Amino acid sequence: MRGNAAGLTKRQLLPATTPTRSRALRRDAGPVERLLKAALPAAKFRHQVPFGPYHADFCSHAAKLIVEVDDAMHANRRDHDAMRTAFLKAEGYRLLRFWNNDVMTNIEGVLAEIATNLPPELRGSFA
Repeated sequence: MRGNAAGLTKRQLLPATTPTRSRALRRDAGPVERLLKAALPAAKFRHQVPFGPYHADFCSHAAKLIVEVDDAMHANRRDHDAMRTAFLKAEGYRLLRFWNNDVMTNIEGVLAEIATNLPPELRGSFA
């Protein structure tokens, strides 16, 4: 990891509570996140990855791809989600968003969409 002007890495710039929050988010994952996590091992997606003040539901650093799974709460948080998306894109990541219902009722379609956004060498069982 590259440091900033003060020589700190991005990880060192995160709030001190970030690792604890990340662990809690992973531990308390709902059924939708657990289903998607089980289906994503080939692309080496990490779950609940901290990025500055935000957490990405699923992130493949190798593919520079973030997958977000949204529930009804996000329908009322459009401004917050737009700021979050802009921040993550500024970090060099592409984002895919799916509704919980899509993951639960159409996992094959969700995985196909994710696969089309992965480089061939990371698709593994997706292809």
